[in-house]
Amino acid sequence: MGTKTVDETGVKTDKHETDEVTEAAESTGAAKEAEAAEAAGTDTPEDGDTPKDADDTPESGDDTPVDADDRDGTGTPAGPTGVGQGTGAVVSAGLGIVSLTGSWVGTVASARESLIGQLQTSSSSDVGMLIEKGYGNAWQATAMWGGIFALVALVVGVVVLARPAFGAPGRPQAPWIKSVAWAGVALGVIGLLLAVLKYTNVLLGLPSTG
Repeated sequence: MGTKTVDETGVKTDKHETDEVTEAAESTGAAKEAEAAEAAGTDTPEDGDTPKDADDTPESGDDTPVDADDRDGTGTPAGPTGVGQGTGAVVSAGLGIVSLTGSWVGTVASARESLIGQLQTSSSSDVGMLIEKGYGNAWQATAMWGGIFALVALVVGVVVLARPAFGAPGRPQAPWIKSVAWAGVALGVIGLLLAVLKYTNVLLGLPSTG
């Protein structure tokens, strides 16, 4: 039961009724604030809810999806690995060495030309013709095949060295690929030069029969 009090003006007020009016006013104000917040599109946090920390917001670059082509981990798409260029460089150097040391193709061609020369001069007594047909043609065949291998080595080496100009920009060629390719080009030039000199009898020509 409420207690009555007398204020300074001498008016008696019921304390219980005053408390009820105060509680009603507070509930009405809270309801109005909730409606205003709902109308503004903001959710009022409930009791016990911890507001979201600003640090929990993902930064602009953290949620960027990683491209499937990004295999090198540097943020740029992975380009050619250089396996083809390395293979071409090794092939060029190998063909250059073969052009200088000889190949089984050149050996077979030389033996074939020697046999043909012997068959053609079997009934001849001319020493000059025997040397030319039996040895000259065989040596020229060896020189010709050596020159072919040297030319292929030279072409392959040049293609490998020129490949980066037509590939992905900004990706330099590996130093070892350049070194091996240049070795192939050098061996190809040397082999081609020696083959031409031998084929024309300028180098190690046929002995004179006179």
